Amino acid sequence: MTPARPWLPLTAVAVTLVLWASAFVAIRHLAGDFRPGSLALGRLGTGAVCLSVVALRRRPQLVRPRRPDWWRFVAIGLLWYALYMVALNAGERRIDAGTSAMLIQLSPILIAVLAAVFLGERFTRFIVLGLALAFAGVVVISLANSDHGGHDVLGVLLCLVSAVAYAISLILQKPLMGRYASIQVTWMACTIGAIACLPFAGELVADVRAAPLSATLWVLYLGVFPTAIAFTTYGFALTHMSASSLGITTYLVPVITILLAWAWLGETPPGMAYLGGALALVGVAVARRR
Repeated sequence: MTPARPWLPLTAVAVTLVLWASAFVAIRHLAGDFRPGSLALGRLGTGAVCLSVVALRRRPQLVRPRRPDWWRFVAIGLLWYALYMVALNAGERRIDAGTSAMLIQLSPILIAVLAAVFLGERFTRFIVLGLALAFAGVVVISLANSDHGGHDVLGVLLCLVSAVAYAISLILQKPLMGRYASIQVTWMACTIGAIACLPFAGELVADVRAAPLSATLWVLYLGVFPTAIAFTTYGFALTHMSASSLGITTYLVPVITILLAWAWLGETPPGMAYLGGALALVGVAVARRR
């Protein structure tokens, strides 16, 4: 369906990409003030509250989840929100924001492989070739970070854990989108993720007390803007654009992240990481070819 103002979906896409890119930079900025678990709880707790307000305003769109679907909601909350956030936060304590964003963009190729295995979608030679190119790109990024001061391969592996958790979650979420409103799926999964991170509540309290007020405000920013608002604008764009066209735009996130990190933090990925990131993104593009 085309909206009355055709520029609205494009605006929603632009807002989503900038907010998601800013999240990588904000996480990197907060690495010295908040531990991975406490940052995840602060972000998810804030996002869950904001999404609850939106969900309650759209109460007529909400339906009682079917019993067989509950495990999917729980798995998405644990993987996409809890594990993804904690692993990414830990990874960005070791590698720069731009490299992290490039690694997360491996998710589409992982989704293609999982869809072929579990959803019966066609497993083509392009997926195999794309997987090989993407793996080579990851190896180059790992080598670049292992030789770069203050960085290590463990940070790369942690970001890959986030990418895998994200890919698995999207496969699990696909059947739910036909039965529930997107806001309900996002709200429930985010809330479950926040509950799963409650063991980090003590760390969060301690970090808030020790951190400057500006750092705490950035945690709230992560929960309100890249989490609650960005997922909402992404859902709006998805209702007016094809999923494939919208998916391609996410390849701009690493570019925006690198620019924001350079302007804000004064850091850029190691030189070889650009080559590895380009190789990985080429692999993703090849794997998505029909």
